[in-house]
Amino acid sequence: MKHIHQLLACLFLALVLGFAIARPAGSLAQSSGSYADPYTDFRGEQPGRVHKIIPADLPKPYTTKSSAIFSDPVRRPADAWPQAPDGFKVDLYARDLQNPRLIRTAPNGDLFLAESDPGKILVFRGVTADGKAAQVETFAAGLHRPFGIAFYPPGANPQYVYIGNTDSVVRFPYSNGDLKARGPRETVIAKIPSGDERVGGGGHWTRDLSFSLDGKTLFVAVGSRTNFSNVDEDKTETMRANILAANPDGSNLHIYASGIRNPVGIAVDPHTGVLWTSVNERDALGDNLPPDYITHVQEGGFYGWPWYYIGGNEEPRLAGKHPELKDKVIVPDVLLEPHNASLELAFYEATQFPSEYQGAIFASEHGSWNRSVRTGYEVVFVPVKDGRATGEYLDFLTGFVTPKGDAWGRPVGVAVAPDGSLMVTDDGSNSVWRVHYTKK
Repeated sequence: MKHIHQLLACLFLALVLGFAIARPAGSLAQSSGSYADPYTDFRGEQPGRVHKIIPADLPKPYTTKSSAIFSDPVRRPADAWPQAPDGFKVDLYARDLQNPRLIRTAPNGDLFLAESDPGKILVFRGVTADGKAAQVETFAAGLHRPFGIAFYPPGANPQYVYIGNTDSVVRFPYSNGDLKARGPRETVIAKIPSGDERVGGGGHWTRDLSFSLDGKTLFVAVGSRTNFSNVDEDKTETMRANILAANPDGSNLHIYASGIRNPVGIAVDPHTGVLWTSVNERDALGDNLPPDYITHVQEGGFYGWPWYYIGGNEEPRLAGKHPELKDKVIVPDVLLEPHNASLELAFYEATQFPSEYQGAIFASEHGSWNRSVRTGYEVVFVPVKDGRATGEYLDFLTGFVTPKGDAWGRPVGVAVAPDGSLMVTDDGSNSVWRVHYTKK
């Protein structure tokens, strides 16, 4: 009998250990409340799952080999659908679009969407009983890879819609309810570093826009041309990897914050007036290095690129170049999975969702290419309390990758509709998804 008890005990121990080993990376360890593994991939993404990465978690460069997985999205399988937490429902709001990227909500509730490749801005209005767009119009066309959209002046009655082309900022006269531009475009900033390879630009091409709450400052996000570069010598990086600022008429263009490799998304906290950004960090240092991030932005702040990353961690390919900058690098607020390709972000100010979502951030994770197993391909929720991020983030909208690892969807833009639903653009399936709360 003693041997039987010992055998049963061994089997029980093996079962417990086996469960611990099989637990998805990034899940909470029940015994201590700490994170079993700060790094995960699409297999460990699940609505409601909490993640947290801290600077101490960073491995050394080249701990793993750098990987490259380039592949076009597959057609959405018949049984595939985005997955949200319990109590939420996901509708297909619009389909058969052409490269839908950034989406912004106008003060009157219309949804403005940039179709970047064809150079168009669309307007979506309303929602039908089955969750579809009630009306779609083309507001403007003939633009040059448009991305950023901002309404000026801030508030209930804007007079212009600003558009961030890849190489300029333009604006159209606008009044609430306009479905088509009521006048010709006006150039506000004639030349910003271009993402157009044909004119010596290239690299990161998106140019997001946002206004300060008082309307006195226009922010323009400009990503780097390269993965990393000795910018002391490489003049193609001039005025890049920065967030720029200007007057609303385009004058006084200057660097607001620097060393931000690719600040794809920017947004101003509607309560504090603080600027935030969602950033793609560099590649080719290994699977788990360095993290992408979301952070508030300090005026005059330096965030490391190209010399350092996530604080004073030196870029090994530029070792010894600028030791005097090491202690000046700002550590971002929220570290995300490396190579997630974090794109747009939006503050949730509506009341449809439960209270824990109000005042916090939703951000789109477009999905990795420089990782051995896919990560990202989701929308995350970033808790913010009293204007500060907690450092955690939660998976919110997942399911864009098949169990075999094929991606069919790639979230890009996020915006809050007038009824409080979350709108998500997806340039993998060329769709817009609507997430709304149904459990009261």
